[in-house]
Amino acid sequence: MDRSKAKGKAVRKSTKIAAVGILTAGLVLTGCAPDQSGGDEGTGGNTPVNVGMITSITGPLATYGEAYRHGFEAGLDYATGGTGEIDGIDLTIEWVDDQGNPDTAVNQSKDLIGQGFQILAGSAASGVALQVSEQAAQNNVLFISGPAATDPVTGINDETFRSGRQTYQDVATAATFLDDLEDAKIVVFAQDNAFGQGNVDSVEAVLGAEGADVESILVAEDATEFTPFAQQIRSADPDLVFVAWAGATTGAMWEALAQQDVLSDTTVVTGLADRASYQAYGPGTGDIDFLNHYFPGVTDNEAAQAMDAYLEEAGHEADLFTVDGFVAAQMLVHAITEGRGDVDAMITALEGWSFDSVKGTLTIRAEDHALIQPMFHVGMVEEDGVWVPELLDTVDGESVAPPVAED
Repeated sequence: MDRSKAKGKAVRKSTKIAAVGILTAGLVLTGCAPDQSGGDEGTGGNTPVNVGMITSITGPLATYGEAYRHGFEAGLDYATGGTGEIDGIDLTIEWVDDQGNPDTAVNQSKDLIGQGFQILAGSAASGVALQVSEQAAQNNVLFISGPAATDPVTGINDETFRSGRQTYQDVATAATFLDDLEDAKIVVFAQDNAFGQGNVDSVEAVLGAEGADVESILVAEDATEFTPFAQQIRSADPDLVFVAWAGATTGAMWEALAQQDVLSDTTVVTGLADRASYQAYGPGTGDIDFLNHYFPGVTDNEAAQAMDAYLEEAGHEADLFTVDGFVAAQMLVHAITEGRGDVDAMITALEGWSFDSVKGTLTIRAEDHALIQPMFHVGMVEEDGVWVPELLDTVDGESVAPPVAED
C-alpha cells in the first residue's frame, strides 16, 4: 500500500445454495527488544513489544472469541517452535473483552495505545474492526483484525491487516457453485448491521456483476420473530436466497424459513458456521450446498496437525474461527521477528508475505492487505443421527480473491 499519504435456473442441477457469510481474547514472555523506532534503548535494549488482543470474551460473539484465542495460543506455539518466545524480544500480550461493542473497543484501544502498545488484534465483530482500524491509523499502531468479515477492513489504511476471510470471499465461493446468473433474481436475507450490509454489497458486486438482479431483506439485530420476513421472501419469488446470519437467533431464523416452505420451494445458499450450528439447519440440511471458511478436519497438513495436537493437549477442539487465531499468531511472530517493534517495519514485513498455515498457503496481498486463501465447498451428511460436514471441493484462493481495494 502507498504510505505516502434461484431455484433451478440460477444453479446447477438441484443445487440449493445458501451463503451465510459468517460474521461474524495474558501471556507474558521475556527477552529483549528494540524501541519502537527500531533502535535499542540504552544498554540492553529491552523495550517490550506490547500486543493488545481486543476480542469478544463475553457477549453474543463470545464463542467466536474463544475459538480465536485457542487458535492463537496454538499458533504462537507453532510459530515459535514450541518455545512461546520470539528471539530477543520482551513480549507482553494482554487480552481484553470488547463484548462485541465498538464503543467499548475504541475506549480499550485508546487505553492500550496510551500505555505504549504497538500492536492490536482480535476483533470478532465487524463494527469493532472498523472502529479499531481507525484508531490504528490515527496512532500508527499495527492492527491485525480477526474473524470480522466486513469487506471495508481490507485496504482501509496502511496499518490494518486481517487474519480471517472477508465477505467477498464468501460470496465469490458461492458463485463457484452456479452455472449461470444472467437475469436470476437473488434475495439477500441478512441482519441489519455492518456484517449484513457488507454481504449485500458483496452480493451486488459479485453476483450482480454477472447479470443477477439483487434485492435485500435486512432484519434488526434484536428481532426474535422471523415469520413475517420468511413470508416476505416467498412473496418476492426469488430464484435464490442468500442468507447472511450469525449469533443466537440463527436457529429461530432457519425454523421460520422451513415453516414457510422457503427451503423447500426456493433455492437457498448458506455458509457453514461453527460446530454449534451443524444441527441448526433442520431436516433439509442434506440438500444445501455450503460455502465454508474452515471446518475441523478439512485439511491435514503440518500446521493443521500441529494445531489439532496442541488443542487436544489443552482440552480444546478446533472450530470455525480457530484458524483465524492461528494465522494471527503466525503474522504476529513474523512481523515482530522482522520489524522488532518498529510499526512501519512490521507493516513492510507482512506486505506480500506468503506462508503455509492450517488452510494451506496464504498470501497477504501487498496492495491492500487482503488475505488470499483457499475456501471450501461443503455438504452435510448424516452419521449416527447427526449432521457432519463433508468436503466436496477446495476453491483456489486466487479464484475468489477480492478486487484490489482502492486507497
